[in-house]
Amino acid sequence: MAGLFGIGGGLIIVPALVAIFSYQGYPGDVIVHLAIGTSLATIIFTSLSSIWAHHKRRAVLWSILPWLATGILAGSFTAGIIADAIPARGLQWFFAFFELYVAIQMTLNLKPNASRQLPGMVGMLGTGSLIGGISSLVGIGGGTLTVPFLVWCNISIHKAIATSAACGLFIAVAGTIGFILGGWAEAALPSYSLGYIHLPSLLGIVSTSVLFAPLGAKLAHHLPVTTLKRTFALVLYLLAFYMLLKE
Repeated sequence: MAGLFGIGGGLIIVPALVAIFSYQGYPGDVIVHLAIGTSLATIIFTSLSSIWAHHKRRAVLWSILPWLATGILAGSFTAGIIADAIPARGLQWFFAFFELYVAIQMTLNLKPNASRQLPGMVGMLGTGSLIGGISSLVGIGGGTLTVPFLVWCNISIHKAIATSAACGLFIAVAGTIGFILGGWAEAALPSYSLGYIHLPSLLGIVSTSVLFAPLGAKLAHHLPVTTLKRTFALVLYLLAFYMLLKE
């Protein structure tokens, strides 16, 4: 799905892991945190291949990354730490409402109008912190937020997507470290957990997603993507309502 639609795999991974962890009887207080932390960790590995592919096409705007990435690192790491203090229900609802936002965006095919230039140092730091914080709290690489921001600042869509992929790595690394530290002393975690990272799930997801992401990207050039996006939006609505209604 990430390769086909250019959205973060975390929008699928988090609800799926919540359902699996619930079925396995893991303590309810840690399930959502564990799902989000594990989702962030998977992005470290999947984003590397994406960054390399975009870099070979010279599409990544490395020149704008220093301040944006600095803000992203600060926001992601801070969100990963404070997530431990957020009740599982609150984190679950935050994710659900964010997923609804993405579903509506895909349904209506909303795109920002390019109307301004990139902000200065302070603006880039602030924007990066906001993108990193929200992305870390919902377990995604941030493309849903970074791409519209860059397009709004008159960056071409191809370079925006490529640069967003690079930003995703910073979000994933900082967020993962934050979720590891935030869950380090949590006694209710299942076996083979590193803080709020569930290592068996991480291994299973990474080993398959790295293989299937290129397939999705290839299919994107041969399928009616607009129709598929609206269909996929229905899946996101269902996942969002699952997260809202799950006890």
